[in-house]
Amino acid sequence: VDLGDVAAGEILRVGSLRLLGEVLSVDGDIATVQVYEETAGLRVGDPVEATGRPMLAQLGPGLLGNTYDGLQRPLGALAAGGAARLRPGLTAPALDPERRWRFEPSLADGATAGPGDVLGTAAEGPLEHRVLVPPDAETGTLQGLRAGEFTVSEPIGSLVGADGRRHDLALAHGWPIRRPRPVARRLPVDEPLLTGQRVIDMLFPVARGGTAVIPGGFGTGKTVVEQAIARWSDAQVVVYVGCGERGNEMAELLAAFPELEDPRTGRPLLERTVLIANTSNMPVAAREASVQLGVTIAEYFRDQGYDVALLADSTSRWAEALREISGRLQELPGEEGYPAYLGSRLAAFYERAGRAVAVAAGGGPERVGSLTIVGAVSPPGGDFSEPVTQASLRLAGTFWALDPELAHARHFPAISWTRSYSLYVGHLRRAMARLAGPDWEALRAEAVALLGREQQLLEIVQLVGPDALPDDDRIALEQARIMRETFLRQHAFDPVDASRPPDVQLALLRAVLAAREGLRAALDDGATLESAMASPALVELQRAGSLAGDDVVERLDELAARLRRGDGAAPEPPEVAA
Repeated sequence: VDLGDVAAGEILRVGSLRLLGEVLSVDGDIATVQVYEETAGLRVGDPVEATGRPMLAQLGPGLLGNTYDGLQRPLGALAAGGAARLRPGLTAPALDPERRWRFEPSLADGATAGPGDVLGTAAEGPLEHRVLVPPDAETGTLQGLRAGEFTVSEPIGSLVGADGRRHDLALAHGWPIRRPRPVARRLPVDEPLLTGQRVIDMLFPVARGGTAVIPGGFGTGKTVVEQAIARWSDAQVVVYVGCGERGNEMAELLAAFPELEDPRTGRPLLERTVLIANTSNMPVAAREASVQLGVTIAEYFRDQGYDVALLADSTSRWAEALREISGRLQELPGEEGYPAYLGSRLAAFYERAGRAVAVAAGGGPERVGSLTIVGAVSPPGGDFSEPVTQASLRLAGTFWALDPELAHARHFPAISWTRSYSLYVGHLRRAMARLAGPDWEALRAEAVALLGREQQLLEIVQLVGPDALPDDDRIALEQARIMRETFLRQHAFDPVDASRPPDVQLALLRAVLAAREGLRAALDDGATLESAMASPALVELQRAGSLAGDDVVERLDELAARLRRGDGAAPEPPEVAA
C-alpha cells in the first residue's frame, strides 16, 4: 500500500468492504499490510484508509460470558443478527452498545483521580466489575460523576486536568493489545493456583501469577487439562484462547462451556469466563492477534484486583502464524523456518504474567491481582526438541509434559512424572504448609523419589523378572502402582474426584506413602507380598480416591495409621486361603 505517513502496528481499513488490516513494516511511502480477513476480490486501486491507532481491545462491562473471535468480534451477537458465517468486512461492537449497566460511584464528585483509580462498580454476573480510569489518562479532578444506568459509551463523568482540558469518562475504554498494562509494583509469586488436580497441586504446582507450559502430541489431553483447570481452579476469572485450533474442536468447546457449572457458585461457569475462538481456517495474522487480545483482557481483570487464569491453546499455532508472516516478509529464518525473534516474542507473552499491585494514582485501598498463564504446546509428532517447546521450556516456571503412553492407557491427566518439573516448589513452601499440611514438601520429595525409583526398577524387571527382585524393591513397585492408580489418576469431570482441596490431597498422599511401613512389617512377620497386598487396609486404600464427606481428612489419616501398623496383613491360615 502506498500511504505515506503511517506507522508499524497501525490499523487500516482496506478495500470497499473496509477489511481490517495491520501495518507490518514501512519502507519509504510503501507499507506492507497483513489483512486479518479473506482478501479475495481486492484489486489494485482499491481505497485504503488509515485509522491512526493500533489495534485496541475494548475493555468494560460485558466481557464476561462473551465469545469473541481473534479480532474481538462478538460471535454470539453476530449469530443473533443472522450472520451464520464470518463474511469479509463483517463487524460488530465488542461490547453491547445498547445494554445499560447500573453504575455506583466509589469516588465523590470533585475528588482527585488518575490512572488506574476505581471510579465505581457495575454488577456483572458473580463479580463486581470495577470501572477504572484508563492507565494512560492524566490526573485531574472529577466532575459530574454520578450513579445511574449507562451504556458502555455514555459519559459517567469527566476528568478535568491541571491545564483545564476535560476528558469524558465512560464504563469502557480501549487499550492497545500489544502494550502491557502498567502495574504499580510486582509482588513475589508465593501463593499456589490450586487446580484440584493432585499430580499438579501436590507434585508440580504452579504459582498464582506464574507460568506453565503443557506440551503434548495429538490426543494426549492438552485441551482436557486446560478445561479442568478452567473449571476447578481457584482463579476468579478465566480467559480461554483457542488459537488456531480445528473448527470441530472449537465447536465442541463452545457447546460444552455453557453447560459447565461453577462448583463455587452453582451458576454457569461461563459467567466468569471469556472465550476467544480463533480457528485454523482464519487468516494467520488473526492468530497472533487473538493471543495478544486474550492477555490484554486478562490484564484488565488483574488490574481490578482479581486472580485471573489465561489458558492459551495452543502457542504452537501462534508460532506457526509468526513463521508464515515472517516468510512473507522475506525475513531471515531461524531454526525450522521460525523467525529468529520467536524466543523474544514468546518471552514478551509470558512476561505479562505475574502478581502485582494495580496502579492507583489517587491512592485508595491497595488492589492486588494476579495473572497466571498456562500455554499448551503442540509439538509435531510429540517431539519436545522442536523450537517452540524448547523456547517455552526456558521461559515457564512449571513444565507439565504429557505422555502419549499414559494417554493411550486412559490415565488422566497424562502428565509424565519423570519429565515434568516445577520451579515454584521452594516459593510455595510456606503457603502449601498452611493450606495442605506442614509435611507437604517432605511427602512430595518422597513421592517423586518413589516414582523415579519405579522407572529404574521397571527396566530391571524387563531383564530379570519381578521374582528376582528383593523384597524392598517389590514393595516399592507395588507402592508406586497404588500411587499411580489411586493418587495420580483422576477424573476430569467428576465433582468429587476432580476438585479435591489441598489438605485432602495431602492426606491421600500420606496414606499411600504409609503403606510401605505396613508391607515391610508384614513381610518381616512371614507374610507373602500377595497376602500382604490383600489386607483390608490396602484394599480400602485403593478405593480411597472416591471418599467423600466433611471428615475425609480424618478418615484418611486413620487409614494411614492402620497401614503403618500393617493391620490385617498377617499370613492367613491355610483353610481360610483355601
